[in-house]
Amino acid sequence: MPNLDHQSDLPPDRSHLSVNPANADDAAAKPLPRRRQLSNDQLAKGITAGDRAILGRAITLAESHKPQHQRQAEQLVTQLMPQTGNALRVGITGVPGVGKSTFIERLGVTLADDNHRVAVLAVDPSSSITGGSILGDKTRMAKLATHPNAFIRPSPSAGTLGGVAKKTRETLLLVEAAGYDIVLVETVGVGQSETVVAEMTDCFLALMLPNAGDELQGIKRGLLEVTDIIAVNKADADNITAAQHAAADLKRAMHVMPRKDNNWQVPVLTCSARTGDNLTEVWQTVTTRIHDLRNSGTLEKRRRKQALRWMWSLIEDQLLTTLKYDQHTQPLIQQMENEVTSGQRAPTAAARTVLDQFLHQHASPDNNS
Repeated sequence: MPNLDHQSDLPPDRSHLSVNPANADDAAAKPLPRRRQLSNDQLAKGITAGDRAILGRAITLAESHKPQHQRQAEQLVTQLMPQTGNALRVGITGVPGVGKSTFIERLGVTLADDNHRVAVLAVDPSSSITGGSILGDKTRMAKLATHPNAFIRPSPSAGTLGGVAKKTRETLLLVEAAGYDIVLVETVGVGQSETVVAEMTDCFLALMLPNAGDELQGIKRGLLEVTDIIAVNKADADNITAAQHAAADLKRAMHVMPRKDNNWQVPVLTCSARTGDNLTEVWQTVTTRIHDLRNSGTLEKRRRKQALRWMWSLIEDQLLTTLKYDQHTQPLIQQMENEVTSGQRAPTAAARTVLDQFLHQHASPDNNS
């Protein structure tokens, strides 16, 4: 029987190892037992069997910055690739206060009650500044977090947006291999995160507030260009009329907005995550969109392009990291930075100088010895 303890992806409880003060010295001399390291075969077997503790350990492995852990995680994901790709991948975004957590929890619980296995992942670039809260998402979605058919994983607690996105992509594949058939990827931060999430999901849903004037003024053109579906949330009580007006304004705005798919007119719906009104309609629209993409063959092509973009983004990140920390190029980098900031050299010329030396250094036979 798979282990479905909703907290199994957290560090093990060591409260049973506490001792009384009289034996403190003896206890201090005995290090706490370490968990047994698992091979990739053991991890893969546990993940495909639905063991949430093993899944949590695999995700922690993928999130590690240690090179040996990263290599093992890459090998594990490659090993599990045949078991991935069967889930519906849905991105969800919205400004702070729009009700993303309430929406995701109510939708997630509904789907989980209907025997779907739901995974919720978060992309939070702001965590690199604030440090984030590893239990934040589980606190905000307490009911969903305790559901036996659900799995919630916050984004790594530190790192750049690119780094967080890399971990989220790997986590997405791991939860798919574990049998989760619906993956909801939430953008917690703001800015570029919407585009990043749109490029790792099948359908991108944007939640809006029922205040048409303020909403349209604050909307980002880039967000609307990657959106598949818009839902005006909080359409309940005194907000119903305002939500309807907001939806009408958004429909007009979408008619003049460039589309990423000319065969799809972005629908604008209203809903209430608090009461559950029209949530079924929103989800049916999401599944219709994904099924249409699948039936036309577009979904497979889109996922292939996403995988290639992911590969090239990783290459770019790794090359940039290697360049920045290359000991042979460091003195020149410092010199070029000084000359650029002082106005002595154009950034384009400085970049070319650094790249020429870096490439020459790594093309040299002596460097490969």
